[in-house]
Amino acid sequence: MIAFLIENMAPIMFVALVVFLLLGYPVAFSLGAVGLLFAFLGIELGQFHPNFLQALPERVYGVMNNDTLLAIPFFTFMGLVLERSGMAEDLLDTIGQLFGTVRGGLAYAVIFVGALLAATTGVVAASVISMGLISLPIMLRYGYDRRVASGVIAASGTLAQIIPPSLVLIVMADQLGRSVGDMYEGAFIPGLVLTGLYAIYILIVSLLFPKATPGLPPEAIGFREDNGNRGLASLGVLALASVGFAWFMMRNSETRGADFVVISMMYGILFAFAIAVLNWVVHRVSGVRFLSRIAQQTTFVMVPPLFLIFLVLGTIFIGVATPTEGGAMGATGALLLGAAKKRLSWDLVRQAVHSTAKLSAFVIFILVGARVFSLTFYGVNGHVWVEHLLTSLPGGQFGFLIFVNIFVFILAFFLDFFELAFIIIPLLGPAATSLGIDLIWFGVILGVNMQTSFMHPPFGFALFYLRSVAPKESYIDRVTHKRMDAVTTGQIYWGAVPFVIIQVVMVLLVIAFPSMVMHYKGADTNVDLNKVKIELPQIELPPLDFGPPKIQ
Repeated sequence: MIAFLIENMAPIMFVALVVFLLLGYPVAFSLGAVGLLFAFLGIELGQFHPNFLQALPERVYGVMNNDTLLAIPFFTFMGLVLERSGMAEDLLDTIGQLFGTVRGGLAYAVIFVGALLAATTGVVAASVISMGLISLPIMLRYGYDRRVASGVIAASGTLAQIIPPSLVLIVMADQLGRSVGDMYEGAFIPGLVLTGLYAIYILIVSLLFPKATPGLPPEAIGFREDNGNRGLASLGVLALASVGFAWFMMRNSETRGADFVVISMMYGILFAFAIAVLNWVVHRVSGVRFLSRIAQQTTFVMVPPLFLIFLVLGTIFIGVATPTEGGAMGATGALLLGAAKKRLSWDLVRQAVHSTAKLSAFVIFILVGARVFSLTFYGVNGHVWVEHLLTSLPGGQFGFLIFVNIFVFILAFFLDFFELAFIIIPLLGPAATSLGIDLIWFGVILGVNMQTSFMHPPFGFALFYLRSVAPKESYIDRVTHKRMDAVTTGQIYWGAVPFVIIQVVMVLLVIAFPSMVMHYKGADTNVDLNKVKIELPQIELPPLDFGPPKIQ
């Protein structure tokens, strides 16, 4: 019995952790308890020396001394300040007016604003709750199907998982031992593609079921010109001019991939903002405007958060700032934007600091517990057991990726992202490395997969966040004064199912097309190392002359 226990200590330890979690104990304490319990058991069985536990304080101190993790509170604070200063409300109102009478226009606005909130908050809870409070009543007011409305809000909020600067990507990079900047660059294009897939789904729904996604009625459209025109032509001209300016500035640039996109968009939005400011000044002085109201409003609302996002990402991508420094810069910029909107107050800052401290403590506690668990697990050669188990799977790299993604998809029913990242990722990373899988590519695949942990009925956290703000009983709409039905939990669950399928499709796309991620490495040199020939030049040196010999 003792021999069997010693030989199978690693799988028994893993099963014990699963049992603790299923019993409902907190993850951090479950990890720490299982780690210490099996450490004492291993010492009693003579598997390792009692001095083995002396490494524990150093591992815990390593968590507290990790500069990379310092970016988490910075980005969290940045996002919360922007969200609570009314940025989400302004964006939704403006973008909703922009799409206007287009079928599915409000849903497109929710997806677009969700992507922007994802890039600013980086916190799924903040994005989903904000969108649910602001956009859900409006979508219900104008006759949107409750399943479509709830699904698009929950799914758009989960974009905070994969669109940089995401907290998820910071943790993923730390656990895989890779650069956060590389992880940001690798996830940039998949995040945009996933956003596009959400929009394509709404397009299909609006074509097949037009009553499920109606456009806004004409009386709900604001920002009209004096002649009744909406002024969209002016906005289109401004957008084309901004694109042209960005192309002109980047025409001779050697940057590629996400760097090129971010820097180009930075030039474009700065140009648009300068034109909008000039239009405002000319209008104040002479009463003449060369931009429409909707063009000016869209520019003033969208440019500040976009500028902050691209400033943070741009400095990280080009190597000017570390993620921690970029997060600090983003937090400072969020305070300045809140002050510029005259919405910054001591109460807002206090709430943001409180929420940031709670989330940061949550992450650190789980990580400390994971370090206690991993110390014992590695001591019993658990990592070797996991590596041998996974590398022996049929199908090579793709067989490994398919199995791991199915495994993570199932675990996501019960565990949230941070629990998955700190427990599972350190075990999978060595196996992926031994199979020659790029860890940035691997991290992005798992990041997209773990989005499903927020969308799985019946345990998806995003669904519970939306449930907390969605109307549970019928109510009187404050604008139309009509009685509106409640949003049921079943409608929220069924609305999430299509988006879970889309996320699974996105996982398969990232696996099938690694170039979506691999661009972070830059252009290939196409050098055949077998044909490299090194020639050292022959240098003729003058003869050495030490002078006449010395007689002692």
